[in-house]
Amino acid sequence: MKTKQELKEILDFIARYATYQLGSGVHTSRAVRNSRRIGEALGVDVQLSSFQKSTVLTVLDPESGEALTRVAAIPALPISFERNSDLSALSWEALDEGLALDEIRRRYRTLVDKPRMDPIFTLAVVGLANASFCRLFGGDWTAVGIVFTATLVGYAVKQRMQAHGVNHFLLFAGSAFVASLCATAALRFDCTAEIALATSPLFLVPGVPLINGVIDIVEGHVLMGVSRLVNAMLLIVCIAAGLSVTLLMVKDSLL
Repeated sequence: MKTKQELKEILDFIARYATYQLGSGVHTSRAVRNSRRIGEALGVDVQLSSFQKSTVLTVLDPESGEALTRVAAIPALPISFERNSDLSALSWEALDEGLALDEIRRRYRTLVDKPRMDPIFTLAVVGLANASFCRLFGGDWTAVGIVFTATLVGYAVKQRMQAHGVNHFLLFAGSAFVASLCATAALRFDCTAEIALATSPLFLVPGVPLINGVIDIVEGHVLMGVSRLVNAMLLIVCIAAGLSVTLLMVKDSLL
């Protein structure tokens, strides 16, 4: 039987654990399964209900019947499949090895404190990926090079705006505008300029929220799924707005 203090400590940890995963781009049912798995390892029952900005968690001691509930805010974190995979593995380790709460917390802290991928490396990989989209959609090599450069500039602007806490809707619109504006350099060359312009902001497409939104709806977390899809659609509108401003500026060159 757990004391109230032990239940509070368990609830505090699972709240941090679940909200970290949700903030890092995991779909809701996965966060629920992982949280319940850790709760099972610690001898408690965990119930979790998630919304766009917060999560409601309840921890129940089946022996005493005592329960504690908490509302925890979901932090805005960079999407990280590696972190989510590591944290899912931690839930299995906790269950399979019968880890105590102190040991689970120690391993959790080790995982979340791991250094993230170098921003310069991320910038280069995103540039190559977006340039590949340009080639995939029929762009010539001149357009590919321009899209690569435009992506580097646009993504660097996105990173700096994120570092300064700019609203993410303005961030997407601004990054799309900068990337597409840089891609207008293709209009000065004999190349597939239209494809370069169209593919330059594709690195901003919110694929993870779109996929997670569909998964959440299919798995019964309808409110969370709809919230994610609405948010993703608004981001797509912001991308379109940023690109539209560039097109209005260079419309004479496109005619």
